[in-house]
Amino acid sequence: MATAAYPGSGTTVVTKANAGVFIPELWSDEIIAAYKQNLVMANLVSKMSFKGKKGDTLHIPKPTRGAAALKAASTQVTLQAATESEVQVLVNKHYEYSRLIEDITETQALASLRKFYTGDAGYALAKQVDTDLIQLGRGAQGGNGTIAYDKAVIASDGSTLYTGANEAAITDAGIRKVIQTLDDADVPMDGRCLVLPPVARNVMMGLARFTEQAFVGEVGGGNTIRNGQIGNVYGVMVYVSTNCETATGDARIGMMFHKDAFVLAEQLGVRSQTQYKQEYLGTLFTSDMLYGVKELRDEAAVAIAMAA
Repeated sequence: MATAAYPGSGTTVVTKANAGVFIPELWSDEIIAAYKQNLVMANLVSKMSFKGKKGDTLHIPKPTRGAAALKAASTQVTLQAATESEVQVLVNKHYEYSRLIEDITETQALASLRKFYTGDAGYALAKQVDTDLIQLGRGAQGGNGTIAYDKAVIASDGSTLYTGANEAAITDAGIRKVIQTLDDADVPMDGRCLVLPPVARNVMMGLARFTEQAFVGEVGGGNTIRNGQIGNVYGVMVYVSTNCETATGDARIGMMFHKDAFVLAEQLGVRSQTQYKQEYLGTLFTSDMLYGVKELRDEAAVAIAMAA
């Protein structure tokens, strides 16, 4: 252990500054718990661990579907054409949350202060991850990848493209049409979800298909809200996220997608570190993470423009 010479003597003393590495981490578990509690999108997409591996790019194979061939008597089998490709996920998103807490503050403040800081750190990191994932919807269905959401459909009918000024309230017919779009693209029903901005929640509560028990059923034994989940419609789980974007023209954007539409690759999960700063007589704590996001299946997501 490092030591420091005590002024005016030949003895040495251990200070908080040089013993800081041996002080137990009190923040980490609380921050990770807050991070997980605030995630919406990250719980709904494909996840791949890149932890402990070197490099900045994750290569994901993307095989194409084959087709059954008719086998005639005394003929050779038909070989499927090899047209496999790959998706490259660049792991380049490194975000951190830091605070410097002076000794006098830590001494005099209520115990709830630390609870606030750890909760805020987890919330901030979760919000950034969810925002990055939601923004992948800009390119869904061949979109140009900008805030204009040129391939989003309006929520009232689920088929008319958003032009920047024709957004509308979500309807039962609109939801059914978006479901059909995914059906036509051979997107599996299992694993689909609908993420909506808060403004759409009030409208959804007025849809019989969404609210009536005969259609909704019990969620978690009592229709509980968990990680943004508010129920299901036509077998598609419905979530609310404040991170849904506002597109050019002021429309709020929701999205229906399959979990394989997007991927989240984590190379460094939520990490928390503390270091005593003697020059400030305080403790610096930092939480950070390193990850990448990418669209995997363009046809497996549909952006939906709705009135704000």
